[in-house]
Amino acid sequence: MEPNGKITPEAIRDMKARRERIPALTAYDYPTARLLDEAGVPLILVGDSVGMVVLGYPDTTQVTLAEMRHHAAAVARAKPRALVVTDLPYHTYETAQDAVANAQILAQAGAEAIKLEGGVSVLPEIRALREAGIAVMGHIGMLPQHVREEGGYKIKGRSEDEKERLLADALALEEAGVFALVLELVEPDLAGEITSRVKVPTIGIGSGTRCDGQILVTHDLTGAFPWFRPKFAVAKADVASAIRAAAAQFVKDVRGVSG
Repeated sequence: MEPNGKITPEAIRDMKARRERIPALTAYDYPTARLLDEAGVPLILVGDSVGMVVLGYPDTTQVTLAEMRHHAAAVARAKPRALVVTDLPYHTYETAQDAVANAQILAQAGAEAIKLEGGVSVLPEIRALREAGIAVMGHIGMLPQHVREEGGYKIKGRSEDEKERLLADALALEEAGVFALVLELVEPDLAGEITSRVKVPTIGIGSGTRCDGQILVTHDLTGAFPWFRPKFAVAKADVASAIRAAAAQFVKDVRGVSG
């Protein structure tokens, strides 16, 4: 953590050593980033989940670098104390050179760290990012950018082969220099084993309670996207109903309808 209280990638990594749990949420705009920061969230992810919950795409695969830059800049304008991590979207890190060039575009927009999906297969890209001085968060397990190839969102690590591969991925990403590791839809016992084996914090989503932290899409947490919510996400509010009610009342007021 910097003297002004700004949370750094190193500060997030060190939270594991202090056994301090890490709550993380997504933001795609200025007011949400401010609200999450005021609530004390230490890590804000400008996720490519923006594709579904803001832009209306069926999945994350259509999100562009320009769109991620736009939303990262909006979040950065909130000047949060929280660390701002931004996803590299699909097909923007096919090579190490692409990964660095595109990550630098996001960094110029205000991203303070980059997240990309994959294990051993993306080690060259992660090493190149780290050599360029860019902080990296890893992401293994279910990879949303590959949801079409996978045929849906499925729990990973149930077979012995998958367990061995995911553990190898986690250890390799740690060695490559990630400061934290997202585990998405990883079988809970395996997620716990990975958490105990790596020195960097694991941040789970749909992977049980034994990770060092948890991340959710804020729209799932607040009930702002009622048309779909993952089974593992428990809404703490019903923003969608509040918006509907306010809009319906506005319609009545404008039309002069009582009640």
